[in-house]
Amino acid sequence: MTRKKKPREEVSAGGIVFRRDGERTFFLLIRDPYRNWGFPKGHLEDGEAPDAAAVREVAEETGIADVELRSAVETIDWTFRFRGRKIHKTCHFFLMETTQRRTAPQAKEGITACRWATYEQATKMIAYDNARAVLEQAQAILEGRELAPADDAVDTPLPGVS
Repeated sequence: MTRKKKPREEVSAGGIVFRRDGERTFFLLIRDPYRNWGFPKGHLEDGEAPDAAAVREVAEETGIADVELRSAVETIDWTFRFRGRKIHKTCHFFLMETTQRRTAPQAKEGITACRWATYEQATKMIAYDNARAVLEQAQAILEGRELAPADDAVDTPLPGVS
């Protein structure tokens, strides 16, 4: 009788960063090493709260350090394989506002580009359904309306993507 290995549990946090330009709202997207657009995120450090990790990861990956945390958005999870090991990842997303326009994608963090996009542009650019659902929730918060929580659909990122 062979035992199935339990998936390794990982916890991350990320930021849905927005800025206003007059009546228009722009969201900050990052492009990862696999050329997929999404949001800045990363692992929590020992003892670090998810909101603090989200702010740190945004600064590290995009160079945007001047943010105001507005609210929690959503927590999503997905399962994927990395080097033959099954990983179950949970990611806490937070809505953040900035007035900074200039970004500095951090190559050492694997970020190949940053881009400000309108909601409509971002929904077309984002690679994964669960990230689009987080964006939709963030937009609803900004518009002062509530959405039902996203369903439990799980996206499977590309191999090696964390």
